[in-house]
Amino acid sequence: MNFNDLFHFLEELQQNNNKEWMDANRKWYKSLRNDFIAWLDDLDMTMAQLHDDYYPTPGKKGINRINNNLMFHPNKPIYKDHFGAGLDKAPNSADFYIEIGLKHCLLAGGRWRPDSKTLRSIRDAIDYNGEELQKILDKPSFKKMFGGLYKDEKLVSSPKGFSNDHPHIELLRNKTFAVEYGLTKKDVLSNDFKEKIVEVYKEMLPFRQYLNQAVTV
Repeated sequence: MNFNDLFHFLEELQQNNNKEWMDANRKWYKSLRNDFIAWLDDLDMTMAQLHDDYYPTPGKKGINRINNNLMFHPNKPIYKDHFGAGLDKAPNSADFYIEIGLKHCLLAGGRWRPDSKTLRSIRDAIDYNGEELQKILDKPSFKKMFGGLYKDEKLVSSPKGFSNDHPHIELLRNKTFAVEYGLTKKDVLSNDFKEKIVEVYKEMLPFRQYLNQAVTV
């Protein structure tokens, strides 16, 4: 995968974010997209060997559309400024997300503002065994890599059904349960980029498994 070419394409696209330019450069885009899918396929096979419950996710299934959803976000540009994909993408699970873009390059996973039923399941799991999640979050290597949960809106008071003096009230107030590892362009272009992804994936895995277990019990 030629990530230098991918960055070059994205730079040109953002300077010419319109259908006419994309149509004229469709061959370039499709070539990059196919290379990115092949790169994802290779990464998918590598990560499938890391644990028994890994959910194989071919690149074609994991890759996201480059078009923004203008129906819900009419003020956004037509095209995104990044290539993104989810791997280990079992149905109704917290997948492992990869984004390579101009403004952000990152690895992430978890649940970003889940629906009310999923959020309730996660909060029930915290109520039952929040110590396990807190232990994951407090692990020194986890804190060093991710810092903590992704900072998003939180409830001011306790969620319905939970008291303000709950021992895990700070966790329960979260609306998003996700973590993120920021990458630089230098990281993406380095020879050990794949090894870095595997390292981050393995550190994040217990956190994602906790969330996935919460919504399946």
